[in-house]
Amino acid sequence: MSVEPLRADVVLAGGGVKGIGHVGALAVLEEHGYRLNRIAGTSAGSIVGSLAAAAMPAQRMYEVLRGLDFKRFRDKGGIDRVPLAGPALSLLFENGIYEGDAVRTWLAGQLESCGVRTFGDLKLDDPDSSLPEDERYKLVVMVTDIARGELVRLPWDYRDRYGLDPDEQLVADAVRASMSIPYFYEPVKMRAHDGFTSTLVDGGVLSNFPIDVFDRTDGAQPRWPTFGVTLIPELPMGDAQLFPVLGLLKAGPVHFTEQLLATMIVGHDQGQLAKPWIAARAISVDTSEVGVVDFGLTGADQELLYEHGRAAATEFLAHWDWQAYLDRFRPAAATVTAGA
Repeated sequence: MSVEPLRADVVLAGGGVKGIGHVGALAVLEEHGYRLNRIAGTSAGSIVGSLAAAAMPAQRMYEVLRGLDFKRFRDKGGIDRVPLAGPALSLLFENGIYEGDAVRTWLAGQLESCGVRTFGDLKLDDPDSSLPEDERYKLVVMVTDIARGELVRLPWDYRDRYGLDPDEQLVADAVRASMSIPYFYEPVKMRAHDGFTSTLVDGGVLSNFPIDVFDRTDGAQPRWPTFGVTLIPELPMGDAQLFPVLGLLKAGPVHFTEQLLATMIVGHDQGQLAKPWIAARAISVDTSEVGVVDFGLTGADQELLYEHGRAAATEFLAHWDWQAYLDRFRPAAATVTAGA
């Protein structure tokens, strides 16, 4: 007799090259019989999340990532190539040192190998869902629209905010926008149906760990759990650095910028994790040895991140009790809106 697979939604936090830790956590969830229903991600979490939503097994994902030279994702073009002054000119005129085209092209190829190109390829087949039509997708990508001053959830907000058909939008474009780390990658411009042009940057600026994106707010019990995976150490980080490249200078505007970005990305998430109904479903991966933009990762670094992801998920599942979670945070017939 076949056993019904366990179902779960998963939210993957941002973290740059630390994202390999996500793959280790997903591998353990797969090994424990979980089938991922929906996945939300920010920045690196959106990269791994898009591949998972495209049904790429975690082991295959790890093999693909282990074969990458991450330095190729520090791509330059045009003004960026000017000797010595290129990075400064790119920051001044393009608001980012690197293009981001290389990672977008690579991801698009990986997704197409899984039969996924647009969000229409990731429609969610869930006849029992109460979600509106524009929210029935396997993947949600978190992006910060600094022109509108808000967090947008793609593909959910394509139609309402931009007048665009979500089914026709490229998954790789949304992920590229979500991973636009301020000052590191150039922002993405997106033209709405009415002609308004938005500037899109890393979703982590407003929500690096959007654990509540799938939470029900109608008072009913969730049908399955939402697990979150975090990669960023808590503040204060001590010797750990999110952006070692920026942190080479320990004073002045460059160091101030690093502190500002760290607070934006980590501070909100730390407040989220202080809530017991969120901490109870969060898998925290130790990635303190690696910076967000440490593209010189060695094979040993990648293996360490992967194994830390596996260890964190294994420890979490050893103590996870779905019924106990429901009884404590989402009791039946109670009007509770604080956790899935």
